[in-house]
Amino acid sequence: MSSEKLSFTFLFLRKLGLNYSEKEYGKVSLWQVIRRALKTYKDVFLLKFGMNSWLLSPFLPRKIRPAILRSVGCHVGKDVFVGDTVHIDAGHADMLTIEDHAHIAGGVRLLCHQRNLRDYCVGDDYAKLGYIIKPVVLKKGCLVGMESFVMPGVTIGEGAIVGAGSLVTKDIPAWTIATGRPAKVIKQIPKREDA
Repeated sequence: MSSEKLSFTFLFLRKLGLNYSEKEYGKVSLWQVIRRALKTYKDVFLLKFGMNSWLLSPFLPRKIRPAILRSVGCHVGKDVFVGDTVHIDAGHADMLTIEDHAHIAGGVRLLCHQRNLRDYCVGDDYAKLGYIIKPVVLKKGCLVGMESFVMPGVTIGEGAIVGAGSLVTKDIPAWTIATGRPAKVIKQIPKREDA
């Protein structure tokens, strides 16, 4: 991409209030930004008004909310439960995988991107930092408790339980219970012994 075109795109995106990091401008064209913005607005509209409709509330958790997540690009398995006011990273919905029988309680946020603070120093402009963009995977039968945050790059293992209000920054192993800010494993779920 020529420096003239890069400068125009850079300046135009800044004028629109889109504050991509300077490292990302070489990867972004104005048309890509417009297409992504239109898709994101459509998806956010569906998420905002479809996910919490009082009229459809009896059907929302297991039928409509999972269907809406699929329609915006998430990979959603069978018999998934999605509580009210669940927020996903709409701009990166395709990076979210929710396997069969997973449960997401109300108020959970599933994030696939965050600012990269690795090289952030005194005097730097936070708005110019790049992003870490990684998938989030909720394995079969896991539960993410109410008002929890799941950060980019996290996998919550099969059958794992994340306690309410947790901040999940690292993978949670299968068949464990984790809680806290940041979430830490506090218990291994035992195997059932035959009577």
